[in-house]
Amino acid sequence: MSLMLTDIVAAITGRKVSPVEVAQNCLDRIEQLNPSLNAVVTVAPDLLERAKTAEQALMRGEKVGPLHGVPITIKDTIETAGLRTTSGSTIRADFVPSVDAPAVARLRAAGAIVLGKTNAAEMAMDYNADNPVFGRTNHPHDARLTPGGSSGGEAVAIATGMSPGGLGSDLAGSVRIPAHFCGIAGLKPTTGRVPGELQFPPSSGPYSLGAVIGPMARSVGDLRLLFRVLSGDRGSEIQSKGIRVAWYGDDGVVPVTEETSRAVAAAARALADAGLVAEERRPPHVERGNELWLKLFSRASVVQLRQVYAGREKEGGSFVSWRLSTADQTPAPTLDEYIASWMERDRLREELLRWMETTPIIIAPVGSTPAYEHDTLKVTVRGETFGTFRAFSYAQTFNAFDLPVVTVPAGRSPEGLPIGVQIVGRPNAEEMVLAVAEIVEEALSSVIFGYD
Repeated sequence: MSLMLTDIVAAITGRKVSPVEVAQNCLDRIEQLNPSLNAVVTVAPDLLERAKTAEQALMRGEKVGPLHGVPITIKDTIETAGLRTTSGSTIRADFVPSVDAPAVARLRAAGAIVLGKTNAAEMAMDYNADNPVFGRTNHPHDARLTPGGSSGGEAVAIATGMSPGGLGSDLAGSVRIPAHFCGIAGLKPTTGRVPGELQFPPSSGPYSLGAVIGPMARSVGDLRLLFRVLSGDRGSEIQSKGIRVAWYGDDGVVPVTEETSRAVAAAARALADAGLVAEERRPPHVERGNELWLKLFSRASVVQLRQVYAGREKEGGSFVSWRLSTADQTPAPTLDEYIASWMERDRLREELLRWMETTPIIIAPVGSTPAYEHDTLKVTVRGETFGTFRAFSYAQTFNAFDLPVVTVPAGRSPEGLPIGVQIVGRPNAEEMVLAVAEIVEEALSSVIFGYD
């Protein structure tokens, strides 16, 4: 029963299935699939008990919330009351929060039941879901491949039907890249639309410019439901016909595969067929996104890691150890240099937003490639070789400029791997971005990658 989250909601409220049956189905899928995938790292011990309580509430005819009885998973960097939250770090391996992160609390208040926690990169700082606490998560299509990260476990759990949906986090593509790799939908909202407190590392200091918690699910309709619960937004009908759309397959930083270019073009054609005005055009300053990301956020990661691992550096996993040992190979910026970068980011963002007043939707790749093998450090695309971080400059750009993005499947590689595209909007225009993404999803639904 790997249904969309919205289908599960309808089935529960329509008394066609009980919350207990839904929860048990998820547990059965976890038992069947998780040993080889390692996506769900902690299962909530009170899952079935809470499902029974939800079922009893329905039988009594009580008024219920929009997610009543629906099991959801939470990335293991986002705090859950009474349920271990490790952030993939041995230093936090036994940490059990006493309260929920506000985003989790909003899901629970809407009736959702926390099913469990999903694997992530250590300290959410790499494009994988591998850490010294739980080991690595494998891609559903091929165990030799990474599912992406850092919300990789969440993407795999959803793609395989172990979970109907849940929460990831994103500072450099950590919702969108796993969604792209695994063939699901993911939303990176504008900062502040979804409460971001009580995740670790915290979205404070420079991270507050671009770090968010966002929903991940099997469909855009599922994302919409989760986003409205998380944001408190009731939503509105969006008229998309006539909206101008810019699309591009080259950000001037790194090339993308031919199939990625075709996926972006296919998404643009689908929107044109639906009455939007699509033009191939690179928006201003997107070629600066990777550079700005590094200037704004890279040094902050060093400061955070040094604080967390002070005196315990040997307990870091491979990525954390590498980051700490190489941190000073690049000189730290002076305060004046950092402030200048911040001001430059704000100036370029303002110019981009003025341009988007007439072209409010952008379609772009998520990155250079579909999923690649575990421990890959460099990729070669169209004769150019570059590091895997640089390969996702397309995703990093919209953290640097703080724009809402939905990633939705739009193509496949020759090996059958999913390829997602980014649908980008103006700040706080999540409803428009979701509406446009749904058009792409409906037109290209045959390429959605399933694992049933």
